[in-house]
Amino acid sequence: MGIEANLNEKEISILSPGGLKQKGIEQPEGAFKTEDETVVFVLSDEKLIGFIALADEIREESKEAIDTLKKQGIKVLMATGDNEIVAKAVSETLGLDGYYAEVMPEDKQKIIKNLQGKGEFVAMTGDGVNDAPALAQADVGIAVGSGTDVAAETADIILVNSNPKDIANLILFGTATYRKMMQNIWWAAGYNIVAVPLAAGVLAGVGIILSPAIGAALMSLSTVIVALNAQLLKRQIKS
Repeated sequence: MGIEANLNEKEISILSPGGLKQKGIEQPEGAFKTEDETVVFVLSDEKLIGFIALADEIREESKEAIDTLKKQGIKVLMATGDNEIVAKAVSETLGLDGYYAEVMPEDKQKIIKNLQGKGEFVAMTGDGVNDAPALAQADVGIAVGSGTDVAAETADIILVNSNPKDIANLILFGTATYRKMMQNIWWAAGYNIVAVPLAAGVLAGVGIILSPAIGAALMSLSTVIVALNAQLLKRQIKS
């Protein structure tokens, strides 16, 4: 809702629109001039003395990161403490699948619980103290490296460079790694499914048998192929 402090024997409050409403004070006219501004209100001894308009600049990498995630079939939602107007403007600019505005810290955790209750696998990215409960609740918590220590300690993954594109790169890296794992498992399994019965003499009656020497050579070849296939992962990630 805001923050309060005692300054020169006066109680100074800086409140969100929700905090101002809770105190029963009407917002002054002209407080919200543009859609991309977040306005906080300054009170001195419970009297409104002014307001401050704040605007966050959307990073250039954000749109590209979100486009990459959406191409992977991943829904991208935003939960923010900003007002409805700002949240809607940012959501439309970035092409998000949805947003939650004027969200309290505990509400972020509830949002993730609700999504998980619908069977969704949720990854949460945050950087502040108020994001820590949500990061802990998410299936995968991703903390921005430039954020608070509490967020970093709670998260599973920390973005060292604080670059939104790194979130998309994480997904692409994980997908590519899983694909390589499955390829190698199928290669090793396929080799054993064919080679082991032949070495055991299943087809010895028709003159087909795998000698121990050939079996050993194929086993070594299988290991080499699996290792080389895994090395190709580096080329895929760089591309």
